[in-house]
Amino acid sequence: MVKKQKVMSLLLMVCILATRSLFLEAQEMNELWGNNSIVKESKRGKYFADGNYCMFIHWGLYSHIANKWNGKTYYGIGEWIMNPQMANISIDEYKAVANQFNPVEFDAREIVQLAKDAGMKYIIITSKHHDGFAMFHSKVNSFNIVDATPFGKDPMQELARECRKAGLGFGFYYSHNQDWTYPGGAGGPRVDSEGNTKTFDDYFLEKCLPQVEEITKNYGEIELIWFDTPGNMPEKYAQQLVEVVRKNQPTALVSGRVGYGLGDYQTLGDMEVPLTNIEGLWEGIDVTNDSWGFAWYDQNWKSPKQILKILLSTVARGGTLMMNVGPDGLGRIPSQAKESLLSTGKWIKRYPQVIYNADASPWKHSLPWGDVTTKGNKLYLTVFDWPTTGELWLPGLQSQIKEIRIVGTSKKQKLSFSKKREWTCIKVPFEAPDKLISVLEVTLDNNPIVDNTMAVDPGIGIHIPVFFSETENCSVKYKSWMEKFGEWKHIHHVSDWTQNSTATWEFIINEAGIYHVDLTYAGQGRLVWEITTDEGNVIRNQQNSSHIYSEYPIGWINFDKPGKHTITARLVEGDFEKASLSSISITPVTF
Repeated sequence: MVKKQKVMSLLLMVCILATRSLFLEAQEMNELWGNNSIVKESKRGKYFADGNYCMFIHWGLYSHIANKWNGKTYYGIGEWIMNPQMANISIDEYKAVANQFNPVEFDAREIVQLAKDAGMKYIIITSKHHDGFAMFHSKVNSFNIVDATPFGKDPMQELARECRKAGLGFGFYYSHNQDWTYPGGAGGPRVDSEGNTKTFDDYFLEKCLPQVEEITKNYGEIELIWFDTPGNMPEKYAQQLVEVVRKNQPTALVSGRVGYGLGDYQTLGDMEVPLTNIEGLWEGIDVTNDSWGFAWYDQNWKSPKQILKILLSTVARGGTLMMNVGPDGLGRIPSQAKESLLSTGKWIKRYPQVIYNADASPWKHSLPWGDVTTKGNKLYLTVFDWPTTGELWLPGLQSQIKEIRIVGTSKKQKLSFSKKREWTCIKVPFEAPDKLISVLEVTLDNNPIVDNTMAVDPGIGIHIPVFFSETENCSVKYKSWMEKFGEWKHIHHVSDWTQNSTATWEFIINEAGIYHVDLTYAGQGRLVWEITTDEGNVIRNQQNSSHIYSEYPIGWINFDKPGKHTITARLVEGDFEKASLSSISITPVTF
């Protein structure tokens, strides 16, 4: 039995790692997923490409369990509570939870209104997660919310109807490969209740395929079907599922997680915003707290500003954001998530042009103070960190500026600006116009042309990940890990250090002078780093390290002239094998 549990645990972790570390470099993604015109010409996904914002809902039996089993709390993503690395709940015990699941406070109209007030354009909800429990009335399997629970109603019908009334799109998540309770499904039992051997073919033909037929036939027009964790599902089966969606919902999108490049767009790993623009259709997915499904203890809520920063950075990189909420066992969305989403919705209502049908930043990466979205000849500067100096510096803009105004004020206040080398200096009020994120509208003579070289902001400096560095005798790698079970963190890092390894960044400074350098790294024991500029100036420092990525001061270094420079980091002494560098920070020293 123990051996079987270990095998099941390993299989499930392979599935989740295969999907949740899906990150590809931008160029590879562009080759795989093409451009938006393919979908727009086919009239599929009418809310996806232009709306750029969606409500994701994880809701099921696990919401009733809420991460507490037999008096013990399990920390991590609630929808994986059955997993041996969580509560290791048996199939029979888990199925018995359906007898207690009675979400009598579920209100489809209230949820849809929340999504609409939050500025979201469509809703995607779990119709069946990996546990195999259907949150809709399935005629092909009785393990569903109508036939197996006291609730006895189909909440998906209500949600679909309310979405149509409110003018929002509606769609389903469906776990097509993993099914932990149906014989033959990935991670599920190998025999049925009578001891007969069951294969994945049995699961697919008896449950998966007919249930996808049901959700694409019985709920009106669908925005998209969000398949998840394809694992080792045969390509022929993934293709069949896509064909079912195309047949029954010709205007619906299919998520990239169907597998084999058969989807209409790419989904990044969980809780991930790319560092550079990605062409074509793609989406990021994140949570309002830490767990996707409801967990009783999880009070680590994202503030309105945090949600907006994730949303704006996703749109600025060219993507769409799905922000998740996890209703509890009674069907209620937690009040803290509501408050944050409603606050972000009020902000979006003030600045809809910044998000809806907006295009990516011509800089192709974030700027030290925030980010940029565009629409034609207009730039929308979304300022996360408002400057206290009365000056906002915009680097590398080569197009002619007609005017700059503050968005959201009654008179759309006009701002003065000047040019200094490669920089535009905008004179701004000392107090931020918006308590969350202020927006400046820059109107150009034509479409934006920029030099997107990294630039050290004269007021606040810059933080540059190693993703943007050039390396010698080492390489930049992508790493994901879980803080808690299923709570993913992502980072680019350089870890294969030798005496001859270097990481070099190119950037622009506005003024010659002294700059403070910090490095962010992890490792073991004391490490000595050396920093060298293209002008031959050198500093060294020894600092401690741990397995946690932390920022350490290296010291002051001089740049003798303004303009374009390079700076190079080299590990001189310490445990080369354990050292992992993730970024550099360069900040002007003022006197």
